[in-house]
Amino acid sequence: ENGMPEVPAEESRRFSREQIFTVVATASVNFSSMICYSILGPFFPAEAEKKGTSSTIVGMIFGCFALFNFLASLILGNYLTQIGAKFMFVAGMFISGCVTILFGMLDKAPDGPLFITLCFLVRAVDAIGFAAAMTASFSILAKAFPNNIATVMGSLEIFTGLGLVLGPPLGGFLYQSFGYEVPFITLGCLVLVLVPMNMYLLPKYDSIPSKDSFWKLVLLPKVLLLCFIIFSLSSCLGFLDPTMSLFILKKFKLPAGYVGLVFLGLALSYSICSPLLGFLSDKLPYLRKWLLIFGSLITAACFFMLGPAPVLHIESKLWMFVLVLVLIGFSLGMSAIPVFPEVLHCAYENGFEEGLSLLGLVSGLFSAMWSLGAFVGPTLGGFINEKLGFEWASAIQGGWALLSGLAIGIFYIIETTRRSSRSSLPSPPGNNEERTHLLASET
Repeated sequence: ENGMPEVPAEESRRFSREQIFTVVATASVNFSSMICYSILGPFFPAEAEKKGTSSTIVGMIFGCFALFNFLASLILGNYLTQIGAKFMFVAGMFISGCVTILFGMLDKAPDGPLFITLCFLVRAVDAIGFAAAMTASFSILAKAFPNNIATVMGSLEIFTGLGLVLGPPLGGFLYQSFGYEVPFITLGCLVLVLVPMNMYLLPKYDSIPSKDSFWKLVLLPKVLLLCFIIFSLSSCLGFLDPTMSLFILKKFKLPAGYVGLVFLGLALSYSICSPLLGFLSDKLPYLRKWLLIFGSLITAACFFMLGPAPVLHIESKLWMFVLVLVLIGFSLGMSAIPVFPEVLHCAYENGFEEGLSLLGLVSGLFSAMWSLGAFVGPTLGGFINEKLGFEWASAIQGGWALLSGLAIGIFYIIETTRRSSRSSLPSPPGNNEERTHLLASET
């Protein structure tokens, strides 16, 4: 560190190269994993029904991915420093690529219980690979960009969005043109090609394991509420996977290839607004609370309008459905992007040590909560959809976002009133202490 003033240009250049490589590597995992995840949307529910699988079981196959992702994220986030971030990242991608190819072979399985069992098994292993890659990816990003993590994560959501955008139409097109196997084999091979590239690109980050416990982080009241926000957004998004394509096919009589294009509305608006929301979140941290509150409340209102809810007595139109999806993409970005920096900020405020170990805990927690929502969304949503229909199911689903928005809003009101009652002066307590020290030293 003593040599820093002599070679600042060389140092910054070296870091910028590492940072560029980190961004390229994480962009590739965001893009490829989201394509593999979203490709099932347009055709798998119908294909599974042909094999004698009910709508609830299809929802559970989607949900099983998220359940195993949840468990793997919690465990891998805790042991990130012991396993090594780079190894976890690359191994996760390799597993994901191999298993995606295997999923393409499942149409050869006999109908009924064996097909269903194999679907669950392959999705579970895929989820573990995905969890490893994403947990390591979040940690590596936060380590490489400590001061502008929300901007970088927001910008990388373009690639997540691109994966979500391209997955359904690409999957629908390949399925219509070449049948069930080709979409999975194509994407599995793409992921495997990215593995050696990332082995070369990704810098190695060493870290000392920290003594901070996972439960100490989770049981902070603010972190619990932020976890609930992640869960609510993810369950809303996950609910659409098994239900929306069937609703569009029946309601608007669109062919399977066009169903993927309807998904575009949500994914495009999310991708476009994420970098801007990330930039705002970093530059104006006080805006985060407003983004979190209003993002959740707008999401709730949009899900109420998606069907629309039968109490509104509005006839569903395709243009209105797409418009609501665009708004959902924007509101999801409003709430999802500020959560990661807000959890980190809360951990630092409560005395957690900075370093890769804490980043592993936070990214594991983020991935786990996202996955828990992605499990509850399709399973519970698929069940309600079967019993009450899409219109009521989507309105009920919006209840999660409404609850989380109100809960975090109440928390911030209580936090603000407590802070203002502690100090009658408008400036924060830290500044007052510094001022008194300065005055004392001057006298």
